[in-house]
Amino acid sequence: MIQYENVTKIFGSGDKSVTAVDNVNFEVEKGELVTLLGPSGCGKTTLLRLTNRLLSLTQGKIIVDDQNIMDINRVKLRQSMGYAIQEVGLFPNKTIYGNIAIVPRLLKWDEDRIRDRVDELLTMLQLEPDTFRDRYPVELSGGQQQRIGVARCLAADPKILLMDEPFGAIDPINRVEIQDEFLRVQGKLKKTIIFVTHDLQEAIKMGDKIAIFQEGQLIQYDTPETILTNPKNEYIADFVGTDRGLKVLGLRKAKDVMVENPANLIQASTKASDALKFLQDKKLEHGTVVEKEKPIGYLTSANLEETEAPIKEIAEAYPKLITPYDNLKDVMSVMLMYDIRVLCVVDEDNNMAGTISLEDIQKSIMKIYSGTGEDKH
Repeated sequence: MIQYENVTKIFGSGDKSVTAVDNVNFEVEKGELVTLLGPSGCGKTTLLRLTNRLLSLTQGKIIVDDQNIMDINRVKLRQSMGYAIQEVGLFPNKTIYGNIAIVPRLLKWDEDRIRDRVDELLTMLQLEPDTFRDRYPVELSGGQQQRIGVARCLAADPKILLMDEPFGAIDPINRVEIQDEFLRVQGKLKKTIIFVTHDLQEAIKMGDKIAIFQEGQLIQYDTPETILTNPKNEYIADFVGTDRGLKVLGLRKAKDVMVENPANLIQASTKASDALKFLQDKKLEHGTVVEKEKPIGYLTSANLEETEAPIKEIAEAYPKLITPYDNLKDVMSVMLMYDIRVLCVVDEDNNMAGTISLEDIQKSIMKIYSGTGEDKH
Protein backbone atom coordinates (compact mmCIF):
# COMPACT_ATOMS: atom_id res chain seq x y z
CA MET A 1 0.00 0.00 0.00
CA ILE A 2 2.75 2.49 1.01
CA GLN A 3 6.40 1.80 0.19
CA TYR A 4 9.35 3.87 1.36
CA GLU A 5 12.39 3.30 -0.84
CA ASN A 6 15.68 4.88 0.21
CA VAL A 7 13.76 7.91 1.49
CA THR A 8 16.05 10.77 2.53
CA LYS A 9 15.33 14.32 3.59
CA ILE A 10 18.13 16.86 4.08
CA PHE A 11 17.43 20.38 5.30
CA GLY A 12 19.91 23.09 4.35
CA SER A 13 23.15 22.59 2.47
CA GLY A 14 26.87 22.26 2.99
CA ASP A 15 28.18 22.42 6.52
CA LYS A 16 24.81 23.59 7.82
CA SER A 17 22.81 20.70 6.36
CA VAL A 18 20.82 18.39 8.63
CA THR A 19 19.74 14.91 7.59
CA ALA A 20 16.29 14.49 9.13
CA VAL A 21 15.43 11.20 7.39
CA ASP A 22 18.31 8.96 6.39
CA ASN A 23 17.82 6.28 3.69
CA VAL A 24 14.63 4.78 5.15
CA ASN A 25 13.13 1.62 3.67
CA PHE A 26 9.97 -0.16 4.79
CA GLU A 27 6.46 -1.03 3.60
CA VAL A 28 3.02 -0.50 5.16
CA GLU A 29 0.51 -3.15 4.12
CA LYS A 30 -3.11 -2.34 3.30
CA GLY A 31 -5.22 -2.08 6.46
CA GLU A 32 -2.23 -1.89 8.83
CA LEU A 33 -1.81 0.69 11.56
CA VAL A 34 1.91 1.45 11.80
CA THR A 35 3.24 3.62 14.61
CA LEU A 36 6.37 5.72 14.10
CA LEU A 37 8.20 5.93 17.40
CA GLY A 38 11.30 7.66 18.68
CA PRO A 39 12.60 10.70 20.57
CA SER A 40 12.01 14.27 19.40
CA GLY A 41 14.00 15.09 16.28
CA CYS A 42 14.36 11.46 15.13
CA GLY A 43 12.56 12.10 11.80
CA LYS A 44 9.14 10.53 12.35
CA THR A 45 7.06 13.67 11.71
CA THR A 46 9.26 14.62 8.76
CA LEU A 47 8.58 11.20 7.21
CA LEU A 48 4.85 11.69 7.70
CA ARG A 49 4.98 15.08 5.96
CA LEU A 50 7.00 13.64 3.11
CA THR A 51 4.20 11.12 2.56
CA ASN A 52 1.61 13.74 1.60
CA ARG A 53 4.19 16.14 0.08
CA LEU A 54 3.96 18.79 2.75
CA LEU A 55 7.73 18.43 2.47
CA SER A 56 9.72 17.54 -0.64
CA LEU A 57 11.97 14.49 -0.88
CA THR A 58 15.72 14.95 -1.21
CA GLN A 59 16.29 11.39 -2.41
CA GLY A 60 14.35 8.15 -2.78
CA LYS A 61 10.74 7.32 -3.61
CA ILE A 62 7.43 6.95 -1.83
CA ILE A 63 4.99 4.65 -3.62
CA VAL A 64 1.26 4.70 -2.80
CA ASP A 65 -0.94 2.09 -4.48
CA ASP A 66 1.84 1.34 -6.97
CA GLN A 67 2.14 5.00 -7.95
CA ASN A 68 5.01 7.34 -7.22
CA ILE A 69 3.63 10.26 -5.20
CA MET A 70 5.69 12.66 -7.34
CA ASP A 71 3.48 11.65 -10.28
CA ILE A 72 0.29 12.59 -8.39
CA ASN A 73 -1.06 16.12 -8.23
CA ARG A 74 -0.05 17.49 -4.84
CA VAL A 75 -3.53 18.78 -3.95
CA LYS A 76 -5.26 15.59 -5.07
CA LEU A 77 -2.73 13.53 -3.11
CA ARG A 78 -3.50 15.42 0.09
CA GLN A 79 -7.22 15.25 -0.49
CA SER A 80 -6.94 11.47 -0.84
CA MET A 81 -5.32 11.14 2.60
CA GLY A 82 -6.81 11.96 5.96
CA TYR A 83 -4.54 14.09 8.14
CA ALA A 84 -4.84 14.62 11.90
CA ILE A 85 -2.50 16.53 14.19
CA GLN A 86 -2.02 16.96 17.93
CA GLU A 87 -3.44 20.48 18.01
CA VAL A 88 -6.59 19.21 16.23
CA GLY A 89 -6.70 22.43 14.15
CA LEU A 90 -10.47 22.87 14.14
CA PHE A 91 -11.71 26.15 12.67
CA PRO A 92 -13.22 28.07 15.62
CA ASN A 93 -15.61 30.03 13.39
CA LYS A 94 -17.14 26.89 11.87
CA THR A 95 -19.62 24.51 13.46
CA ILE A 96 -18.73 20.87 14.02
CA TYR A 97 -20.67 20.11 10.86
CA GLY A 98 -18.69 22.72 8.95
CA ASN A 99 -15.37 21.41 10.22
CA ILE A 100 -16.06 17.82 9.24
CA ALA A 101 -17.51 18.88 5.87
CA ILE A 102 -14.40 20.76 4.68
CA VAL A 103 -12.80 18.10 2.47
CA PRO A 104 -16.08 16.65 1.11
CA ARG A 105 -17.04 20.18 0.03
CA LEU A 106 -13.67 20.64 -1.68
CA LEU A 107 -14.42 17.38 -3.50
CA LYS A 108 -17.81 18.87 -4.50
CA TRP A 109 -19.98 16.33 -2.73
CA ASP A 110 -23.67 17.28 -2.67
CA GLU A 111 -24.94 18.56 0.67
CA ASP A 112 -27.23 15.59 1.38
CA ARG A 113 -24.29 13.22 1.00
CA ILE A 114 -22.16 15.41 3.26
CA ARG A 115 -24.85 15.57 5.92
CA ASP A 116 -25.25 11.79 5.90
CA ARG A 117 -21.50 11.34 6.20
CA VAL A 118 -21.18 13.83 9.07
CA ASP A 119 -23.98 12.14 11.00
CA GLU A 120 -22.51 8.70 10.27
CA LEU A 121 -19.10 9.72 11.64
CA LEU A 122 -20.49 11.45 14.73
CA THR A 123 -22.53 8.34 15.53
CA MET A 124 -19.54 6.09 14.93
CA LEU A 125 -17.48 8.16 17.38
CA GLN A 126 -20.32 8.07 19.92
CA LEU A 127 -21.25 11.75 19.60
CA GLU A 128 -25.00 12.29 19.15
CA PRO A 129 -25.41 14.18 15.82
CA ASP A 130 -28.39 16.26 16.95
CA THR A 131 -26.44 17.36 20.02
CA PHE A 132 -23.07 18.11 18.44
CA ARG A 133 -23.67 18.94 14.77
CA ASP A 134 -24.35 22.65 15.26
CA ARG A 135 -22.00 23.33 18.17
CA TYR A 136 -18.70 25.20 17.86
CA PRO A 137 -15.31 23.79 18.92
CA VAL A 138 -15.12 26.07 21.97
CA GLU A 139 -18.23 24.33 23.35
CA LEU A 140 -16.53 20.92 23.35
CA SER A 141 -14.11 19.27 25.77
CA GLY A 142 -10.59 18.43 24.62
CA GLY A 143 -11.52 14.78 24.12
CA GLN A 144 -14.60 15.70 22.11
CA GLN A 145 -12.56 18.08 19.95
CA GLN A 146 -10.11 15.28 19.28
CA ARG A 147 -12.96 13.03 18.17
CA ILE A 148 -14.05 15.74 15.74
CA GLY A 149 -10.48 15.89 14.45
CA VAL A 150 -10.66 12.14 13.78
CA ALA A 151 -14.07 12.56 12.11
CA ARG A 152 -12.68 15.28 9.83
CA CYS A 153 -9.75 13.01 9.01
CA LEU A 154 -12.20 10.28 7.96
CA ALA A 155 -14.74 12.56 6.27
CA ALA A 156 -13.94 11.85 2.62
CA ASP A 157 -13.46 8.14 3.38
CA PRO A 158 -9.75 8.13 2.50
CA LYS A 159 -7.85 4.86 2.18
CA ILE A 160 -4.89 6.31 4.10
CA LEU A 161 -4.76 8.26 7.36
CA LEU A 162 -1.70 10.21 8.50
CA MET A 163 -1.83 11.02 12.21
CA ASP A 164 0.78 13.14 13.98
CA GLU A 165 0.49 12.59 17.75
CA PRO A 166 -3.28 13.01 17.41
CA PHE A 167 -4.01 12.23 21.08
CA GLY A 168 -0.92 13.82 22.61
CA ALA A 169 -2.66 16.88 24.07
CA ILE A 170 -5.40 14.94 25.88
CA ASP A 171 -5.31 14.15 29.59
CA PRO A 172 -4.42 10.50 30.43
CA ILE A 173 -7.95 9.32 31.27
CA ASN A 174 -9.56 10.75 28.13
CA ARG A 175 -6.56 9.64 26.10
CA VAL A 176 -7.12 5.98 26.99
CA GLU A 177 -10.82 6.36 26.16
CA ILE A 178 -10.23 7.87 22.73
CA GLN A 179 -7.49 5.32 21.95
CA ASP A 180 -9.97 2.54 22.69
CA GLU A 181 -12.64 4.28 20.62
CA PHE A 182 -10.29 4.76 17.69
CA LEU A 183 -9.20 1.11 17.78
CA ARG A 184 -12.87 0.07 17.78
CA VAL A 185 -13.50 2.22 14.69
CA GLN A 186 -10.33 0.96 13.00
CA GLY A 187 -11.46 -2.60 13.64
CA LYS A 188 -14.46 -1.88 11.42
CA LEU A 189 -12.91 0.40 8.79
CA LYS A 190 -9.45 -1.22 8.36
CA LYS A 191 -7.82 1.97 7.09
CA THR A 192 -4.11 2.09 6.29
CA ILE A 193 -2.71 4.35 9.00
CA ILE A 194 0.67 5.88 9.82
CA PHE A 195 0.55 7.12 13.39
CA VAL A 196 3.34 9.25 14.91
CA THR A 197 3.86 9.07 18.67
CA HIS A 198 6.64 9.53 21.20
CA ASP A 199 4.77 7.40 23.76
CA LEU A 200 5.95 3.78 23.86
CA GLN A 201 2.80 2.51 25.56
CA GLU A 202 0.63 4.18 22.91
CA ALA A 203 2.77 2.74 20.12
CA ILE A 204 2.44 -0.76 21.59
CA LYS A 205 -1.30 -0.44 22.12
CA MET A 206 -2.17 1.12 18.77
CA GLY A 207 0.25 -0.42 16.31
CA ASP A 208 0.08 -3.57 14.23
CA LYS A 209 3.73 -2.75 13.64
CA ILE A 210 6.16 -0.24 15.13
CA ALA A 211 8.94 1.61 13.32
CA ILE A 212 11.53 2.88 15.81
CA PHE A 213 13.81 5.71 14.67
CA GLN A 214 17.07 7.19 15.90
CA GLU A 215 18.63 10.29 14.36
CA GLY A 216 16.69 9.88 11.12
CA GLN A 217 17.46 6.18 10.69
CA LEU A 218 14.99 3.31 10.95
CA ILE A 219 16.46 0.99 13.59
CA GLN A 220 13.79 -1.71 13.89
CA TYR A 221 10.48 -2.36 12.15
CA ASP A 222 8.41 -5.22 13.51
CA THR A 223 5.35 -6.23 15.51
CA PRO A 224 5.13 -4.83 19.05
CA GLU A 225 5.52 -8.33 20.47
CA THR A 226 8.72 -9.01 18.52
CA ILE A 227 10.22 -5.65 19.44
CA LEU A 228 9.52 -6.29 23.12
CA THR A 229 10.75 -9.87 23.17
CA ASN A 230 13.57 -9.58 20.63
CA PRO A 231 14.93 -6.00 20.50
CA LYS A 232 17.42 -5.62 17.67
CA ASN A 233 20.15 -3.89 19.67
CA GLU A 234 20.95 -2.17 22.94
CA TYR A 235 19.32 1.09 21.82
CA ILE A 236 15.98 -0.66 21.23
CA ALA A 237 16.30 -2.66 24.47
CA ASP A 238 16.93 0.54 26.44
CA PHE A 239 14.13 2.35 24.61
CA VAL A 240 11.46 -0.27 25.40
CA GLY A 241 12.68 -0.61 28.99
CA THR A 242 13.57 -3.37 31.42
CA ASP A 243 9.88 -3.97 32.16
CA ARG A 244 9.18 -5.13 28.62
CA GLY A 245 7.96 -8.48 29.96
CA LEU A 246 5.07 -6.65 31.61
CA LYS A 247 4.47 -4.67 28.43
CA VAL A 248 4.10 -7.97 26.53
CA LEU A 249 1.33 -8.89 28.96
CA GLY A 250 -0.47 -5.74 27.85
CA LEU A 251 -0.51 -7.06 24.27
CA ARG A 252 -1.96 -10.48 24.98
CA LYS A 253 -5.67 -10.99 25.60
CA ALA A 254 -7.44 -13.37 27.95
CA LYS A 255 -8.88 -15.19 24.92
CA ASP A 256 -5.33 -16.06 23.82
CA VAL A 257 -4.63 -18.22 26.87
CA MET A 258 -7.95 -19.04 28.56
CA VAL A 259 -9.12 -22.65 28.90
CA GLU A 260 -12.47 -22.85 27.09
CA ASN A 261 -13.64 -26.13 28.60
CA PRO A 262 -12.10 -26.12 32.08
CA ALA A 263 -12.06 -29.29 34.16
CA ASN A 264 -12.98 -27.49 37.38
CA LEU A 265 -16.64 -26.65 36.66
CA ILE A 266 -19.14 -27.61 39.38
CA GLN A 267 -22.87 -27.25 38.91
CA ALA A 268 -24.63 -25.12 41.53
CA SER A 269 -26.98 -28.03 42.37
CA THR A 270 -24.08 -30.27 43.49
CA LYS A 271 -23.95 -31.27 47.17
CA ALA A 272 -21.04 -29.91 49.19
CA SER A 273 -19.71 -33.39 49.95
CA ASP A 274 -19.79 -34.34 46.27
CA ALA A 275 -18.10 -31.08 45.32
CA LEU A 276 -15.35 -31.72 47.87
CA LYS A 277 -14.80 -35.24 46.54
CA PHE A 278 -14.71 -33.83 42.98
CA LEU A 279 -11.92 -31.39 43.86
CA GLN A 280 -9.97 -34.01 45.82
CA ASP A 281 -10.26 -36.70 43.14
CA LYS A 282 -9.09 -34.32 40.42
CA LYS A 283 -6.49 -32.71 42.71
CA LEU A 284 -7.90 -29.26 42.04
CA GLU A 285 -7.35 -26.29 44.34
CA HIS A 286 -10.21 -24.29 42.83
CA GLY A 287 -13.68 -25.06 41.53
CA THR A 288 -15.87 -22.73 39.47
CA VAL A 289 -19.55 -22.90 40.39
CA VAL A 290 -21.95 -22.42 37.46
CA GLU A 291 -25.72 -22.30 37.09
CA LYS A 292 -27.30 -22.36 33.65
CA GLU A 293 -23.95 -21.43 32.04
CA LYS A 294 -23.50 -18.42 34.30
CA PRO A 295 -20.68 -18.38 36.88
CA ILE A 296 -21.86 -18.04 40.49
CA GLY A 297 -18.43 -17.93 42.13
CA TYR A 298 -15.62 -20.21 43.19
CA LEU A 299 -14.87 -22.76 45.91
CA THR A 300 -11.83 -24.39 47.49
CA SER A 301 -11.66 -27.55 49.57
CA ALA A 302 -11.50 -25.40 52.70
CA ASN A 303 -14.89 -23.88 51.82
CA LEU A 304 -16.47 -27.32 51.58
CA GLU A 305 -15.13 -29.13 54.63
CA GLU A 306 -17.62 -29.79 57.45
CA THR A 307 -20.59 -28.18 55.72
CA GLU A 308 -23.69 -29.43 53.96
CA ALA A 309 -24.87 -25.98 52.89
CA PRO A 310 -25.83 -25.62 49.21
CA ILE A 311 -22.63 -24.73 47.34
CA LYS A 312 -24.47 -21.89 45.61
CA GLU A 313 -24.70 -20.19 49.00
CA ILE A 314 -21.10 -20.71 50.08
CA ALA A 315 -19.41 -19.97 46.75
CA GLU A 316 -17.28 -16.83 46.90
CA ALA A 317 -17.99 -14.26 44.21
CA TYR A 318 -15.15 -13.55 41.79
CA PRO A 319 -13.63 -10.10 42.46
CA LYS A 320 -13.98 -9.37 38.73
CA LEU A 321 -15.39 -11.25 35.76
CA ILE A 322 -12.87 -11.19 32.92
CA THR A 323 -13.84 -10.63 29.29
CA PRO A 324 -11.99 -12.38 26.44
CA TYR A 325 -10.54 -9.01 25.40
CA ASP A 326 -9.08 -7.96 28.75
CA ASN A 327 -5.30 -7.86 28.50
CA LEU A 328 -3.18 -10.21 30.58
CA LYS A 329 -1.50 -7.38 32.45
CA ASP A 330 -4.86 -6.27 33.86
CA VAL A 331 -5.90 -9.87 34.53
CA MET A 332 -2.72 -10.58 36.48
CA SER A 333 -3.17 -7.33 38.40
CA VAL A 334 -6.58 -8.56 39.61
CA MET A 335 -5.08 -11.91 40.60
CA LEU A 336 -2.34 -10.27 42.65
CA MET A 337 -4.62 -7.67 44.22
CA TYR A 338 -7.15 -10.25 45.42
CA ASP A 339 -4.74 -13.17 45.92
CA ILE A 340 -6.63 -15.50 43.57
CA ARG A 341 -4.86 -17.71 41.04
CA VAL A 342 -7.83 -18.50 38.77
CA LEU A 343 -10.43 -16.13 37.29
CA CYS A 344 -13.56 -16.72 35.27
CA VAL A 345 -13.90 -15.46 31.69
CA VAL A 346 -17.40 -14.57 30.46
CA ASP A 347 -18.85 -13.65 27.08
CA GLU A 348 -20.94 -10.56 26.28
CA ASP A 349 -24.01 -12.25 27.81
CA ASN A 350 -22.08 -13.04 31.02
CA ASN A 351 -22.17 -16.73 30.18
CA MET A 352 -19.21 -18.92 31.04
CA ALA A 353 -16.54 -18.69 28.33
CA GLY A 354 -13.64 -20.30 30.20
CA THR A 355 -11.13 -19.81 32.97
CA ILE A 356 -7.70 -18.26 33.11
CA SER A 357 -5.05 -19.04 35.69
CA LEU A 358 -1.79 -17.48 36.76
CA GLU A 359 -0.12 -20.62 35.45
CA ASP A 360 -1.76 -20.09 32.02
CA ILE A 361 -0.31 -16.57 31.89
CA GLN A 362 3.15 -17.75 32.92
CA LYS A 363 3.15 -20.47 30.25
CA SER A 364 2.08 -17.93 27.62
CA ILE A 365 4.97 -15.61 28.44
CA MET A 366 7.44 -18.51 28.42
CA LYS A 367 6.23 -19.50 24.94
CA ILE A 368 6.65 -15.95 23.66
CA TYR A 369 10.20 -15.67 24.93
CA SER A 370 11.10 -19.13 23.66
CA GLY A 371 9.97 -18.08 20.19
CA THR A 372 6.97 -20.42 19.99
CA GLY A 373 4.25 -17.88 20.76
CA GLU A 374 2.06 -16.21 18.15
CA ASP A 375 2.18 -12.61 17.04
CA LYS A 376 -0.21 -10.02 18.39
CA HIS A 377 -2.24 -9.86 15.17
